[in-house]
Amino acid sequence: MTHDLVVRNGTIVDGTGSKPFAGDIAIYGNAIVAVGDVAGTGREEIDAAGHAVTPGFIDLHTHLDAQIGWDPHMTSVTWHGVTTALLGNCGVTFAPCRKEDREFLAGMMETVEDIPKHAILTGLPWDWESYGGYLDSIERLGPMINVCGLVGHSATRFHVMGERAIEEQASAEEIEKIAALAAQSVREGAVGFSVNRHPGHTLPDRRPIPGTFACRDEMLAIAKAVGDQGGLMQVVPNFGKVEDEMDLMAEEGKSSRILFSAIGEHRQALDDKVTAMRAAGVDITAVTVPRSGGGVGGLATNNFWRTPAWNALRKMDFNARLSAIQDESFRAKLVSEVRDDERLNEQVGKTTKRYYPMGSAARPNYTQPRYESLYDIAAAAGEHPVETWLRLTLESNGKALFHQRGFNVNLENLEQLITTDWAMPGLGDAGAHVSQMIDSGWATFVLSHWHRDKGTYAIEEAVRRIAAEPARVLGLSDRGVLAVGKKADLNVIDVERLEERQPYIVHDFPGGAPRFQQRAAGYKATICNGQVTLRDDEHTGVCSGEVLRNAA
Repeated sequence: MTHDLVVRNGTIVDGTGSKPFAGDIAIYGNAIVAVGDVAGTGREEIDAAGHAVTPGFIDLHTHLDAQIGWDPHMTSVTWHGVTTALLGNCGVTFAPCRKEDREFLAGMMETVEDIPKHAILTGLPWDWESYGGYLDSIERLGPMINVCGLVGHSATRFHVMGERAIEEQASAEEIEKIAALAAQSVREGAVGFSVNRHPGHTLPDRRPIPGTFACRDEMLAIAKAVGDQGGLMQVVPNFGKVEDEMDLMAEEGKSSRILFSAIGEHRQALDDKVTAMRAAGVDITAVTVPRSGGGVGGLATNNFWRTPAWNALRKMDFNARLSAIQDESFRAKLVSEVRDDERLNEQVGKTTKRYYPMGSAARPNYTQPRYESLYDIAAAAGEHPVETWLRLTLESNGKALFHQRGFNVNLENLEQLITTDWAMPGLGDAGAHVSQMIDSGWATFVLSHWHRDKGTYAIEEAVRRIAAEPARVLGLSDRGVLAVGKKADLNVIDVERLEERQPYIVHDFPGGAPRFQQRAAGYKATICNGQVTLRDDEHTGVCSGEVLRNAA
């Protein structure tokens, strides 16, 4: 018997949580046809001796809705074993959308997710109005990996209510129309509906995005309509009112599956609430960044302090910046303008306690102890934190990066969160905050840090949490595990060599806007729908992804 592809002699981690076992996997077309001792040959064979063979990873939280228009390779997640990505999180999507509303939705995405408006408007074909039409458009673009999508509350509400959607409550009739449009979008293929109740996410004029303060009746009507079509509700809660938000999700969960964003700072309150919900039969799952979440800054980025000298630096290109900070008098001005501004100096003292140098090794350091921050390094050296920032930047020829921890700051607390039954690692935000942060390598970090280095997860549990469990949440019964009849999405991984690489800035968005990329090491192969899309950490150029629509 001849197969299209055989992965030989690997250690199979099938995604179910079962112990790994030695064996082969045979693929014909886009499906797995044999697992174990495979007879016959493959038209192509991959020797996986000494490597783990896993299902492809499923990223439950991306904002690749725009980037997919000009980057079918969907970097950086496709360097990190992801074979299925969920678009449309956080309530902000590009459909449903009338032609006259494109500017509004693009502007909203820019302020909420730091995706440049110009890139959005010029890089997408905009050949749709309905959510189903958007999925059709993505299908025509030919993505490298599988994608599925959520329809957003903001776009749906604005489509029904227009400008009133921003700050007014919906009438009973409008609630009915919003719920009906949500249901229609799920029937057209959306796997669910995304909601954003975080007040910090605003429009360009600083007003809240549509739906932030939508009333309970509206939310319950949407959950019922979406749940009736087999869809899920994805929620970004208002953590300033965590008790109220969890109570609302408990009610929504009577009609629909719930996927929500969690942070370690609220672990105990969330654990108590979610455990009670699950005991009551609510299908609720959370996703969180498996390390401290926050920005990444350095000489190549623009997240500098706001003073005249720093603003001047911000206007320069990288080479000019590096040349400027080599000038002793200019460096002195950069330091003094911060130090001599009492209010700013106090702010810098607080914020740099959460800035951590990512190191000069090929692998970035995300796990320094609490008292190894930029502030602590400066204190030990008798320097101002800005002086230390400049010194480390010069010592690295401008390449130094600083991880700016914003949430999940306490790694011990985070470990307790991601070992609950309900909180899965993820929340990488791929495609969003593109010049400010980069967590697209979250799956690589789970296997390299939480499994190999720390031993928190056995490999079978790590893989279950980043493959099979996300597939279950999305209702993808044919993916997430390695078994006969399942789709052939898989990875071949050298776990001992696996790691993320240092992030770097590129200018490849439409209009030349900057963004971070991050590569990986240790992926011998990634296979999507039976085709090899990555080999030895490099893309093959094959784009074999599918648009996965709500099966119900």
